Amino acid sequence: MSFSRSAIFAAVSFYRFARQFKTVAPYVLGTATTLTYFYTHNPFRQHHAAVLDDFLLKPSFFNMDVSDTYPDKPLESFMAEPITNKQILQKNAPNSYQARMEIFILKLQKQFCQSLEHFEAKQNSNSRFLIDRWTREDGSGGGITCVLQDGEIFEKAGVNISVVHGKLPVQAIEQMRARGHQFTSRNVPLDFFVAGISSVIHPRNPHVPTVHFNYRYFEVTDVDGKIHWCGTDLTPYYLNENDCKHFHSVLKKSCDKYDLSYYPKYKKWCDDYFNISYRSNERRGIGGIFFDDFNDSKQEDCFNFVKSCANTVIPSYIPVVQNNYQRTYTAQERDWQLLRRGRYAEFNLVLDRGTKFGFQTPGARIESILMSLPPLAKWKYGLDLKEDSPEMKLMKVLKQPREWV
Repeated sequence: MSFSRSAIFAAVSFYRFARQFKTVAPYVLGTATTLTYFYTHNPFRQHHAAVLDDFLLKPSFFNMDVSDTYPDKPLESFMAEPITNKQILQKNAPNSYQARMEIFILKLQKQFCQSLEHFEAKQNSNSRFLIDRWTREDGSGGGITCVLQDGEIFEKAGVNISVVHGKLPVQAIEQMRARGHQFTSRNVPLDFFVAGISSVIHPRNPHVPTVHFNYRYFEVTDVDGKIHWCGTDLTPYYLNENDCKHFHSVLKKSCDKYDLSYYPKYKKWCDDYFNISYRSNERRGIGGIFFDDFNDSKQEDCFNFVKSCANTVIPSYIPVVQNNYQRTYTAQERDWQLLRRGRYAEFNLVLDRGTKFGFQTPGARIESILMSLPPLAKWKYGLDLKEDSPEMKLMKVLKQPREWV
């Protein structure tokens, strides 16, 4: 083909393309405008698409502490719209512990969910957190429940926050009084406010432990009483001493910044609390820290300690997941995992004070309270373990808690 004929062919082709583009251009621009408007005005979608770049889980990510300051870009920092009106939350943040705690747990929820979704993305799994923002019918608060189910790495993962206020029932007040709290009022409900984050992660691989954490700010108005409830613990199915030491060392480091007596005291409290007494004092897991009604220091010191402990969630747990999630496992190991999950469910339903408190709270949201239960569990009559088995090695630690650091 000559140069002149090639030039003529190119000109005709360009002319035809220009005419076709002129026809479809309004539709392309209209679609782009609609998508842009939807994203701008609906930043919190029903299914969260997390930022899953590889940098996310590099060592520097583990040191990214969450703060209680209102973010410059809230749409990128929260999983959903805050429970409290955004303008009110931003206005009150500098001077209100209630506002500061809500901001803190909103940001921590987003960071933890992102870190878990990262593992699913690496396995080419489409499982992501379902985001359920809910409000109480009487207008006394609400919450954001984030649940990932049937993932390749996490069989079930729940990361919930709630911000609730109202009248605390007399029965709940009497339970607090039995633990040593002095209230002037008797036989009448009291005003309360609670903002907290709770999470339970049930991995699919038996070599990856289950983890639980729960951090709350709790106020009861009666002679201006203010109480904090907090804690975290690890539940392995097979004992990996390096994982246990890592988990506890991160917690100890956080506690030691405030008081050297905190870690040993709260570690023992955790071992004592997560104790299935009717199973011959068998612990649920290898412990962590647990502290209840923490109000010994000045309020700002208490608040900072709570934040510091909550910020250990990612650096204490995510490296353990990284080290184990690709390990192979047998049907026997999976069976043992399901049996241990049965113990987990027993403790939560029979002994856990948080579960009981949730059921007693007016307008309680049962779906969120029972989020902690595993998707599958198992019970076997007359379980007999071999003395030198890995399963028995774990059981010995559960019966006789160890000092890991």
